[in-house]
Amino acid sequence: MDKTNPKIIEIKLRPEKIHDHEHIGNLVSKTAGIDEKTPFKILRRSIDSRRKNPVYILRVLVGEENNLQDNSFENHLKPLPASAKKVIIVGAGPAGYFGALELIEHGLKPVILERGKDVNSRRKDIAALYRQSVVGPDSNYCYGEGGAGTFSDGKLYTRSTKRGDVNKVLHLFVDHGADPDILVDAHPHIGSNKLPGIISRMRQTILNCGGDIFFNSKVVDLIIKDQKCLGVITENEIEWLADAIILATGHSAGDIFEMLYRKNLFLELKPFAMGVRVEHPQGLIDQIQYHSKKRPQNLPPASYRLTGQVDDRGVFSFCMCPGGYVIPASTLSGELVLNGMSMSSRSAPMANAGVVVEVRPEDIGCAYTKDPLCMLRYRSALEKKVFEASGSRSLSAPAQRMTDFFAERLSKTIPKSSYIPGTFSYPVHKLLPDFISHRLKKAFKIFDKKMKGYFTREAILLAVESRTSSPIKIPRDSKTLMHPELKNLFPCGEGAGHAGGIVSAALDGQRIAKVISGLLQ
Repeated sequence: MDKTNPKIIEIKLRPEKIHDHEHIGNLVSKTAGIDEKTPFKILRRSIDSRRKNPVYILRVLVGEENNLQDNSFENHLKPLPASAKKVIIVGAGPAGYFGALELIEHGLKPVILERGKDVNSRRKDIAALYRQSVVGPDSNYCYGEGGAGTFSDGKLYTRSTKRGDVNKVLHLFVDHGADPDILVDAHPHIGSNKLPGIISRMRQTILNCGGDIFFNSKVVDLIIKDQKCLGVITENEIEWLADAIILATGHSAGDIFEMLYRKNLFLELKPFAMGVRVEHPQGLIDQIQYHSKKRPQNLPPASYRLTGQVDDRGVFSFCMCPGGYVIPASTLSGELVLNGMSMSSRSAPMANAGVVVEVRPEDIGCAYTKDPLCMLRYRSALEKKVFEASGSRSLSAPAQRMTDFFAERLSKTIPKSSYIPGTFSYPVHKLLPDFISHRLKKAFKIFDKKMKGYFTREAILLAVESRTSSPIKIPRDSKTLMHPELKNLFPCGEGAGHAGGIVSAALDGQRIAKVISGLLQ
């Protein structure tokens, strides 16, 4: 091999050899036909478990050392001058924080207004949620510093590679304390126990550079003059003025959608998905995926991703959490919403995933309405219906064995669940809309053909998984990325319907920041 021309090779590795660096080096040398002293760098690491004996697949760059230097994102952020133009960011989630870092890089001052609390204070409100079943309306699993992903897993996988530099997003996480393994893992994951510290360090970077962050600052109105957004008004009646406003409030901020609707701003209905949280013993998922009664050495708790078409609708798994927990993601009292999370070790005994059905406007009578909030109201009504099913059980969740759901019968007993507030037996098949229930029943059988053993009485369904994405899209101009009816207002991230997940939201925040930089400088 010509050492001046590095090349990429792929090698397969037995799991027991994944930490044997000498063995990896020898295998790289043999595969590439190079001298053992030639440097190499692992670019990507994934697992192929399709056959009886799973293997790691390593994508490796081999070549001259000066061509293999670490290209990590170096933080060149400098303190902002007093004259820097201001950009208000509504929301301190991934779109907001990564947008803020990008603004600083371009010499603009971010002023972040977050309705919830800082990440450490959020912990106390989440603890109260479990102890007292009290849902803080502005501080919970969805609202507060870091957004919905902070305490619900921290998965960093995205297919949105065309939206921006995913590598830069991952390096920024590493710069603020994430494990460097996320740079090479095919499905990187940080974990709910580690992400809060990383978010705190990002906040400090923003503050150190001259940005401002204000918690407990709920935006309730926009300041508009001559079809131009000049700023926002917070709940304490303070007016905030800026040269641009980024609206990055997340998919659960229904009050923001209501406010935009009252101001007669154009909003669009957007398909979303609803269904259940499905929970299996993690050992069973390991057996299915790794074809072994015992998980092989050096392989992580197994995950899965399942998709299918049932009666012209997509049915798919969402936010799969190996070795994780089902959590209450409600944002208002009187509603029940479920999500999932894992710690970094993913060592809990249960695996869970959302299994959801695509919901279109025509499915629920919203196709011909002039109300752009129709699907939001439908989602809210179902979440309230699920809560009411619990009676006096507070945040306990309706549950049903998968086999009983299929057979449309009440489960006499419910297996132990990771859901801390508890479960109770309920005919979930009746609780969900018919068009969702019958598609889920068919999908479970389809999924069992792909993962033999998935359809089992040991699996339970908990209701309801309804916050997979926003049911509303806040439109924006394809070039300026502003709302088409309001200059200087930039809808952003998952809540605006332009992203889905931590990384894609971060990328959207960065993209908006770059556009604003070009307009203001």
